[in-house]
Amino acid sequence: MPDWLARQLEICAKYGASFAPSSDEDKAGVASNTDLRPLNGLRHPPEPGTCGWFIWGGSVLSDSPEYFKPYHVAHLQELCPQVLPFLGLSPGWRFLIHGEHVDVWFDDSLLTPAP
Repeated sequence: MPDWLARQLEICAKYGASFAPSSDEDKAGVASNTDLRPLNGLRHPPEPGTCGWFIWGGSVLSDSPEYFKPYHVAHLQELCPQVLPFLGLSPGWRFLIHGEHVDVWFDDSLLTPAP
């Protein structure tokens, strides 16, 4: 079993989340500012071809339609490898990484379709 997969299972167990792996071929929305901290992620329900993950850096989440770019999950190893352990969390989960500080929580508003 790959290390990242074992880590995903550990994180799901630690927080009581269902394990819902993201396929390498699926796309995630990734902002160009993933070098900023904190590093954030949230997961909406997947749609065909996507895993539902949106990842960004910093304290401000932009509402610009150009903010997130689609990247295959396989490319996250190069773009922001620190998020890999969290990508097994099921839809509705969020995370925040800031140095050694990690927050993981469930946000049921992520499961509600936008009006």
